[in-house]
Amino acid sequence: MIGKLNHVGVATPSIDAAVALYRDVLGATSITEKWAMEEQGVWVCFVNLPNSQIELIEPLGENSPLKGFLAKNPAGGQHHVCFEVEDILAARDEMRAKGATVLGTGEPRIGAHGTPVIFVHPKDMGGVLIELMETPKESH
Repeated sequence: MIGKLNHVGVATPSIDAAVALYRDVLGATSITEKWAMEEQGVWVCFVNLPNSQIELIEPLGENSPLKGFLAKNPAGGQHHVCFEVEDILAARDEMRAKGATVLGTGEPRIGAHGTPVIFVHPKDMGGVLIELMETPKESH
């Protein structure tokens, strides 16, 4: 069912500090500007790599879902792994049929790439929060 690895989500208390790390220490040369995703309570930017991306996410406001993660991991860290799927609704239904917990209502929401996404609970995925996103129709 899963397609290519799209990105690894990394939670950070400061996207600006994380960008400096990826740029100045690791040598990343293609990094997007950060933007607010108010409906998800996060700031986002992408570090573009030859074969994938790193999605940097920072809390936006006091009700951000990242607040709890960063309370447990003050320096930040890997938050999720995102795989592409051809059909997000079919993927959701297959996850549920296999006993996996789809977070929230289960209805896909629009993710940072502008395509529908769902998240699957880490307890059912070997301890890793999995994001499934419908394969973008255009290159990103």
